[in-house]
Amino acid sequence: MNSNGESTAQARETGTLGKLMVLLDLVTHADSPLRFTDILALAGQPRGTLHRQLTHLVEEGLLELDGDGRYAPGLRLLDFAARSWARNEFRLIAEPHLRDLQQATGETVHLGVLRGQSIIYLDKVEGRQPVRMYSQIGNASPCYCTGVGKAALSLLPAESLVDLLAGLSFTSFTASTHVSAETLLAEIREIAHQGYAFDREEHEAGIRCVAAPVWSEDRTFMGGISITGPAYRLSMELLHQWVVPVQLAAVRIMEGMRVRLGPRR
Repeated sequence: MNSNGESTAQARETGTLGKLMVLLDLVTHADSPLRFTDILALAGQPRGTLHRQLTHLVEEGLLELDGDGRYAPGLRLLDFAARSWARNEFRLIAEPHLRDLQQATGETVHLGVLRGQSIIYLDKVEGRQPVRMYSQIGNASPCYCTGVGKAALSLLPAESLVDLLAGLSFTSFTASTHVSAETLLAEIREIAHQGYAFDREEHEAGIRCVAAPVWSEDRTFMGGISITGPAYRLSMELLHQWVVPVQLAAVRIMEGMRVRLGPRR
């Protein structure tokens, strides 16, 4: 790396904004609110610097400090997230097609995008049935054990797919979860050939889905759309019947992207 590259990398690690982003990441991704000593151990920053930065984040409403001295995400972050989500043009293009698919099936419909080794859920239309999914917009799920994730992986060039799989750490969430790159790669190749994917209770026991890939023309966006529900309602026979509807919804979303997000003349 040249000196300019080294300076840029160093600025990311030591610059004020970079340090603040590290703190926001730590607090927002923690399973429960963190105390100052917890953040100090994780952030690796001097105590005085860390205290000043946390104070600034609290003053700006990006973090909140409760009565027990624990830090949690602030309401201003929620406002940022809500505004970003509401104005996301891709989500707006996809929304009517997600709702049509939910109306046709009665089950929960998800839209997700591949980011690194995870699927980030951009939108969700809740099913009409009494049993509901615990997934949330903005949440991340592993790419290797979700229908949307495997559909998205099927879009990757062969070399990129092999590199990504080599870096995965597999967790066996259920008895059906892939635990090796070899078995996952075999299924991804099958998905790429047929154009749809299943989640056969691989991430959550008792939950199944059928998914289809969605991508932009320049492949800067690679993700998927899925119909998800409990296994006692969604037999594999029924999921096979929904392959065509979920694929058609994906095609309509991509056509909307092509028309509205394509080159402007």
